[in-house]
Amino acid sequence: MKKILLFSVALCSQIFFAQANRFIYQVTMKTDSLHPEESKNEMAYLEIDSEKSLFYGEKQLKRDSIMGKMMQTGSFNFDRSQMESLRSNIDFTVEKDLKTGTKTYKSRIARDQYAYEEDRPMEWKILPETATIGDYKTQKAETNFAGRTWFAWFTSEIPFQDGPYKFSGLPGLIVKVEDSKGDYSFDLKESKKIPELASFAQRGTTIKVKRDAFTKQMEKYRKDPMSFMNLSGSGGGRRATVNMNNPDMRKRIEERVKEEQKKNNNPIEK
Repeated sequence: MKKILLFSVALCSQIFFAQANRFIYQVTMKTDSLHPEESKNEMAYLEIDSEKSLFYGEKQLKRDSIMGKMMQTGSFNFDRSQMESLRSNIDFTVEKDLKTGTKTYKSRIARDQYAYEEDRPMEWKILPETATIGDYKTQKAETNFAGRTWFAWFTSEIPFQDGPYKFSGLPGLIVKVEDSKGDYSFDLKESKKIPELASFAQRGTTIKVKRDAFTKQMEKYRKDPMSFMNLSGSGGGRRATVNMNNPDMRKRIEERVKEEQKKNNNPIEK
């Protein structure tokens, strides 16, 4: 009887981890420090299987699907308003290797894809406070990371030591996490089984760098985004190609990029 029970537990565990799990979070962001009363809301997915997890924005998946279909058909006629509606502040992915603990952050600067391994440990202080969030009993924890103090509520009822964005390392899934100023929050809304983790199309090469090098490149882009629109590139990557002989196109892109930079002055990492 004991052997049968142990076999049943092992079988259930294999079935549980055979599929991937998708946890759907609502992400609330105050990206403009000059207008703190305004917030943006987007949905994001944390997908976990037996080997790794992947965090990304819902809009990013939809944009990738549209671009993939255009690449397959060779037809690049698209609804500009639809693509604009899918522009996202969650324009990155975070992949975690569950065996090694390695966290890989991927994002674009202009049209170059960059990737770096997170080199800062996330040290948590588990607090005595508990709360029921949705259907889960949770406990509070605190950490200082990337210039912000974060408070997380995790549940041991879901056996994953993971969470949205780069957050992980608590004894259970993070159901909610927010910074002390209320600028950013991630709130679990739903979960479901999926056949496998999402796969994004690889367009061009990925430039692998150290985190400091990525930060410096991003700072250059924020100070002078139009310089990244030249045909010639540096740092081993191909920069965005724009017809500089078309003054209307150049002006339109320049105004859009400057407006985006102006409204995104409060990044999640200080």
